[in-house]
Amino acid sequence: MSPTIKAILFMVGAIASFSTMAVAGRAVSFELDTFEIMMYRSFVGIAIVLGITTLRGGFGDITRRHLHVHALRNLFHFGGQNLWFFAVTAAPLAQVFALEFTSPIWVLLLAPLVLGERLTTAKLISAALGFIGILIVARPFGGDISLGIVTAALSAIGFAVSILLTKRLTRTETITCVLFYLTFMQAVFGVVCAGFDGDIALPGLTSLPWIILIGCAGLLAHFCLTSALSLAPATLIVPVDFARLPVIAIIGMAFYGEDLDIYVFVGALIIFAGNYLNIWTQSRPRAQDR
Repeated sequence: MSPTIKAILFMVGAIASFSTMAVAGRAVSFELDTFEIMMYRSFVGIAIVLGITTLRGGFGDITRRHLHVHALRNLFHFGGQNLWFFAVTAAPLAQVFALEFTSPIWVLLLAPLVLGERLTTAKLISAALGFIGILIVARPFGGDISLGIVTAALSAIGFAVSILLTKRLTRTETITCVLFYLTFMQAVFGVVCAGFDGDIALPGLTSLPWIILIGCAGLLAHFCLTSALSLAPATLIVPVDFARLPVIAIIGMAFYGEDLDIYVFVGALIIFAGNYLNIWTQSRPRAQDR
């Protein structure tokens, strides 16, 4: 099996995991705030990572190299994930996911700064299509933009920086190392932010299973995403995540009575077109070389 096919299969696992997190995040939002959700999610992740690493004898894979990159990566992800958890409670799920799909646009725009990749004309056209899609999804003209829409759009930027720094880390670090620092660093961030007001809520018996599910799904999502990024370029693999839109739209309609907004799909398709253009232009030289 080729590395590209393996990476796509890992992204399918990431799609299922992220969709599960959205549903579970809504379920616990009535009892816990986003910082508390992130804190408890990280605690679950720590237990899983330590357990698996112990069974594998993989503690030798955890190094202290590039701690500053790990910290920066997890800081951006922590911020993006908190914004995302708020967005899934304050806006229709399909709209949140459509705006999250702009992460690849930010990836290709920021890749020259983080990874040293070249910014081509095709990438600029892809970015322009992406921002047109954002305007169609968010529809900022002629009405008020909800806070949920704003936080969903901002979360995409946080995820994009996290993706780029993950790609940079996977050049030298193992997946075990990346996930170890993900869980421990974000647990610290969660404790500090959740306890800033001196009041950390404990999850009730109803919320506890959802918290465990969020922790497991979040870790699995990162394992799948990190594995995919270690096998193929970020700008080629991330757009596979677009399959989440119809899935989450159906979930939103079936469980939360959300309408299937045609503008969300039109905007998402334009964003997808921008990303597909980027994929096509990058894959052409490889096809010619065969």
